Amino acid sequence: MDKKLIAERFSRAATTYSQEACIQQQIAKRMSALLAEHLASFKPRTIVEFGCGTGNLSRILMEQFRPEELLLNDLCDKMRDRCEELIGKGVEFVVGDAEQVEFPRNRDLITSCSTLQWFDAPDVFLQRCSNYLHSDGYLAFSTFGKKNMQEIRETTKQGLSYLSTDELCNYLSQHYDIIYTEEQIIEQYFEDPKQVLRHLKATGVTGISNPHWTPRILMRFCEQYGKLFTTPQGVRLTYHPIYIIAKKKKQ
Repeated sequence: MDKKLIAERFSRAATTYSQEACIQQQIAKRMSALLAEHLASFKPRTIVEFGCGTGNLSRILMEQFRPEELLLNDLCDKMRDRCEELIGKGVEFVVGDAEQVEFPRNRDLITSCSTLQWFDAPDVFLQRCSNYLHSDGYLAFSTFGKKNMQEIRETTKQGLSYLSTDELCNYLSQHYDIIYTEEQIIEQYFEDPKQVLRHLKATGVTGISNPHWTPRILMRFCEQYGKLFTTPQGVRLTYHPIYIIAKKKKQ
């Protein structure tokens, strides 16, 4: 992963992300509902959220749990401005690559939405998170599965290497008990392939490559994408969120 390029793309999208990223907002709401259900008798007082972005999940966490300490982390410094009203007593924002940042220890909950797919070594990161949880702590996150943005991958032959639920649970199994897993397929529709590209740019999720979009390449993309993925509802783009809640194993 080119973390510098990823940060650059998300920084450019900082002001448009909240308006455009309706699927990511749906995912954050679903994550909060799952936390409410599966942590009903456990009220986390100390929380770390990595990859907080513009704060979709962060604001829900504050309202839902009223934590004593909330550490927000994101790769992009500009996201601090998007979360500015949250930062204050008990809430800290730390800029940096979550795969390298040292989080505080003995946390009740480490959580995230729509971030893990950008990591170089998600298996190592998930295992390392157990070091930051206390003995009854939880790890709860969403990421994306193998069908995510399959239309882009089929048209451009480029895309992220997504993990399956089974692969993620296998990485977690040594240090965690799996409490819950869920997958969704969410289809979003646009007027034409150019609108798909505008949507991706506005949400910053074009951060793994730096293509040179000449008029000819753009025309070829639009023709191919439209031919393959036009439906009666419009041009399709698929999201494939995966949700996992795990509890640290007793040592």
